[in-house]
Amino acid sequence: MLYSEKVMDHFMNPRNVGTIEDADGIGEVGNAKCGDIMKIYLKINDDVISDVKFNTFGCGSAIASSSIATEMIKGKTVAEALTLSNKAVVDALDGLPPEKIHCSVLAEEAVKLAIEDYHQKQAVSP
Repeated sequence: MLYSEKVMDHFMNPRNVGTIEDADGIGEVGNAKCGDIMKIYLKINDDVISDVKFNTFGCGSAIASSSIATEMIKGKTVAEALTLSNKAVVDALDGLPPEKIHCSVLAEEAVKLAIEDYHQKQAVSP
């Protein structure tokens, strides 16, 4: 299985790893079949994602997908971040092996769940 240089770079040097204690939105997804678990934390100011962190337990493709997804949405509006697709993640990584495409889907789902969590928290706060 051959990985692109970008996948290797984001696996070996992942960006935005960690947690945000007072996150405005948190999205967690897992794939029982492969055992990958991904958690994305968002800090949102004036509808813009000012900070984003992730914790991923999984294979190199899952870590690389999480890392690049956080880079792709940081500084974007919530609406822009909602348009993130797994295909965009795969393209940004210069491709993933077919059996690892689900990792990019997890990244897309985690971002969308974090934004959903943010919207739910906004609805209940004053």
